Amino acid sequence: MADTQKKSVLIIGGGSVGAIAALNLEVGGLATVTVVLRSNYDIVSTRGYKIESCDHGSLKGWKPSFILPAVPSLTDDSLPPYDYIVLTTKSTPDIPPAATALLAPALPPTNTHTTLLLLQNGLNIERPFLVSHPTTPLLSGVSLIGSAEPSPGTIIQDDRDRLLVGAFPHPTLPASDRQARHFVRMYAAGGKTECTFSADVPRDRWRKLVYNACLNPICAITGLDTGRVRLAGEAVATLVRPAMREIVAAAEQVAGVKLGGEDVVEEMVEMDALELYLAPSMLADVRKGNFIEFENLLGEPLREGKAAGVPMPTLEVLYNIAKAIQWRTKEARGMVQIPEKRSAGKKLNE
Repeated sequence: MADTQKKSVLIIGGGSVGAIAALNLEVGGLATVTVVLRSNYDIVSTRGYKIESCDHGSLKGWKPSFILPAVPSLTDDSLPPYDYIVLTTKSTPDIPPAATALLAPALPPTNTHTTLLLLQNGLNIERPFLVSHPTTPLLSGVSLIGSAEPSPGTIIQDDRDRLLVGAFPHPTLPASDRQARHFVRMYAAGGKTECTFSADVPRDRWRKLVYNACLNPICAITGLDTGRVRLAGEAVATLVRPAMREIVAAAEQVAGVKLGGEDVVEEMVEMDALELYLAPSMLADVRKGNFIEFENLLGEPLREGKAAGVPMPTLEVLYNIAKAIQWRTKEARGMVQIPEKRSAGKKLNE
């Protein structure tokens, strides 16, 4: 007998990806969505989202079923466990709080009811949860969407929403394919998006890294969008393609994932139409003065590849520059202390 009861879904992070995810789930009619907002809470709770979407059209004042300013506590608020929790925040393990701590009020460490979907970029994002929540079913969400939040509560989606959902390999639990397929049905029920079940999560994540570990940080470092990078002399030949080839080699050596060599490299180089002049998420964050998600996008594939003996000189340089950019943002926010500046004429021994 089919389960026709609406599922309760908690989405943590209501930015450009989380807002569209909430919209798809609500439009489908199979879920009741609660969204946890931070910087845009006041605006969205007051006037709702303003959305310009290639999938959904123009929406003004749209709101999910519930909006919260913080992750709810099941214990303090006497709430039943959610059926699904979807984490859509940027993956920044170098910036507190840790994702496991952020979710803790709504996801007890002994949870067996709630399924957790990590709708985030990067490699090995599930590992902390395997330790902190060993009995929680874990799903991977790989989003292929063009969406941005140029100002709080305003969402511009200019490329269709395509979402791949599958179960992360788990050392002790059986595969969570049933939960993954049910989420796919909920997400696609409105007919406004393309959401499919994936049986090969490692391939999904390594394939997206060909773009996200390479073109994304190169744009952030140079300050150039994806169109201008392709117009900027030898940037593609000397930076983008070498970095992508390193990811392709690491995917095969580390995970046995064959991505298609030069074909996937060229596909990713050409993925965004040149005239879109698209600013990838990492470049958008640099321009806003936000933290960048470089550890799981760059650090993890770099560490895994080097451990497997794959030469990754381009990725290593990109990683260390990204790390320096992150340090700069930490300094700007008062998170690091540096020695007091001395006057130019003062001697060191004075």
